[in-house]
Amino acid sequence: MLRSHGGEPSRADGPVARWTVEQVLALAPDDASRKAGSRLGSAGPWSDGGFDGSGAVWGLCKGSGGKPYRTVVDTTGPAYRCSCPSRKFPCKHALGLLLLWAGGDAAIGPGEAAEWAGEWLQGRRVRAAEKGPSASDAAPGPADPEAVRKRAERRAERITGGAEELEQRLADVLRGGLASADRAGYGLWEETAARMVDAQAPGLAARVRELGAIPASGPGWPVRLLEECALLHLLDTAWLGLDRLPDGLAATVRTRVGLPAAAEGPPVRDHWLVLAQHDIPDGKIVARRIWLYGRESGRTALLLSFGAPGRPPGQALPVGVTLEAELTPYPGSGQPRAELGRQFGAPTPSGTPPPGAGTAAALAAYGDALRHDPWLEACPVTLRDVIPVPSGDGWQLADARAESAVPVAPAALSRPGLWKLVALSGGGPVTVFGEVGHRGFDPLAAWTPGVGGGSGSGEEPVPLI
Repeated sequence: MLRSHGGEPSRADGPVARWTVEQVLALAPDDASRKAGSRLGSAGPWSDGGFDGSGAVWGLCKGSGGKPYRTVVDTTGPAYRCSCPSRKFPCKHALGLLLLWAGGDAAIGPGEAAEWAGEWLQGRRVRAAEKGPSASDAAPGPADPEAVRKRAERRAERITGGAEELEQRLADVLRGGLASADRAGYGLWEETAARMVDAQAPGLAARVRELGAIPASGPGWPVRLLEECALLHLLDTAWLGLDRLPDGLAATVRTRVGLPAAAEGPPVRDHWLVLAQHDIPDGKIVARRIWLYGRESGRTALLLSFGAPGRPPGQALPVGVTLEAELTPYPGSGQPRAELGRQFGAPTPSGTPPPGAGTAAALAAYGDALRHDPWLEACPVTLRDVIPVPSGDGWQLADARAESAVPVAPAALSRPGLWKLVALSGGGPVTVFGEVGHRGFDPLAAWTPGVGGGSGSGEEPVPLI
């Protein structure tokens, strides 16, 4: 028998817009569901799928039994129904189905709802009609603000409970000594991470899982474990004292614990130079990071998008072009992420690098960024007139105008882009864009040296990743 996974639908006028992969992933009740749903986001296990203009999406998913699971979603609610025994809403089958739909997969094409899906959808519409018109039916608009507020309060209460429990776990670890953390193995941390998932704090869960891997990371692990425990404690206490924080820092803390946020604030119109673009796999989901630099505003912004399983993210911009567009920033003090809005005209080639800084100034910029976000791994910078030189077992970028240098991040040492940068330099100074953090500098793009050496010559940037 099918089980209902949602409430009554909201009114929708006209065809319902297709969701993005990020919107689908935000529905996942926990990290395990997100990963399980992404595994079902390919056409393989699905049959008889489709969608219509009213917001309905349906399909049959092959399971371990003889009969496939019947899954249907009303995206105007949203509401979900699946014949699987899962108690999670939405279940992994609903998430996988929505990922297929969001990715535009041919397995989920336009059509008329299957009979079993149509019966459920019709029943929902009948019940909605019996309730009669309401204020929310008079005109399309956002969900009931009171219901949204209550859901947010309930989730905040669960996160607070999780943060308090995590504080006790950290205190127990430190009281027993860091050596006991090594003997306890990974199971202790995984159990704690699962508790954070139950508390709907995926950001806390991810950081706890990172703690579990530190004892096996080689010599010096107790120091690294203590440092990361301190940062996690700082995030815990920041959440528990959220009402006493400045607005910008409070928004950053909400994002760090795992609460979703939407782009807000006045859009910034500028001529944006595309500095770098690279993809980061996360299971079957692919995250794409695009860095932009505003010529007039001097701002560096990050566009983040996600691709459905087996498909690249839809958003792509050629490195080295400049586009006139509006970007809307996400909330949070010093956060670079933004959302691409209206574009004015076609992109034009323009590879002139942003004004750069020396290595000492770049490290100082990272230190300043930590004041706004103490959990920041790295921040974007452009290094000007630096020379890649060997340093022990690694490499560093030495400032050609001062006696200072920054090490190349370990993640970049095994990439071909490092050798491309060395060849581009030829022993002379170059301009390099990348991310600088406590692990060093990760180069993402570089400009060829000028005729007389030194700064960029205005040619297109060379991608290094």
